[in-house]
Amino acid sequence: MSSMLGLARSSQPANRGDFQRRIDSAQSLPAFQVRLGHDHDFSITKLIEGEIIPRLLVAHATDAPPLVPVDGMDTITQDEVEAFAPLSLRVEAADLLDRVEAILARGVSVETLMVDLLAPTARLLGEYWKRDECDFVEVTMGLWRLQEIVHEISARTPAARQCAAGGRRALIASMPGDKHSFGALLLDEMFIRDSWITDRLSEVTTAELLGRVSEEWFDFVGLTIGYDYHIGALPTTIKGLRSVSRNPRLCIMVGGPTFVNNPDLAAQVGADGTAPDAKLAVKLAGKLVATHEREATY
Repeated sequence: MSSMLGLARSSQPANRGDFQRRIDSAQSLPAFQVRLGHDHDFSITKLIEGEIIPRLLVAHATDAPPLVPVDGMDTITQDEVEAFAPLSLRVEAADLLDRVEAILARGVSVETLMVDLLAPTARLLGEYWKRDECDFVEVTMGLWRLQEIVHEISARTPAARQCAAGGRRALIASMPGDKHSFGALLLDEMFIRDSWITDRLSEVTTAELLGRVSEEWFDFVGLTIGYDYHIGALPTTIKGLRSVSRNPRLCIMVGGPTFVNNPDLAAQVGADGTAPDAKLAVKLAGKLVATHEREATY
């Protein structure tokens, strides 16, 4: 199944130094400037997807310790997450998919895989970056590999992605200015699997986000926030969404590491709620929308 990704394999191990040398030695890359730190003012994702990824997908570690599946286990352990996260920085997406397939083969559901393995892995990559254990490019590459896994798994179950006509509509978006959209991708997938009709926006501007809500009817908007420094703009963004929405009863939820650690912050920024993972977010969103619909009938 991993061959469906069309990724080349390499017989040479790669480490962080080798990763950086490959970037430095890549030929004919366009000139660009990168300002380090958390206040990025560039679209590193587009640069990586268009120029760097095609040159780097041959790099992976052949000596990575395998994940050992346990027959009959339908849960993901913390040890598995801690073993999988560093692999996402070191090996090809195809190799990661092999390990994911082993986990699915022992009876773990797709939803559990996404919520209990892939989402925590993405959060750990963010922690690695905050602790300067890897750089922004490495984190972006790791998240790209996780996205490829989600796309591959989703492609296997098209029947589960069918949405009933006239179903509830959700708009899922990463917070304007947030360069990483894996959280929005994962949330979107979970809503689709619960028969919602969804639109997903990534690397969107505030104007584009408000424009979409003003032009189309949505029952729900989910905003994912990867980094604390985007939270300051949330109250204004949420207020703007409510003011322009075609749905006067629009439900808005926020999610991300900061809200997992401080769920009360959701109410402070003007959202209707938050949830610690995508599976619970779908359940809460359904309850919120149903509550708003009942209130409208009174």
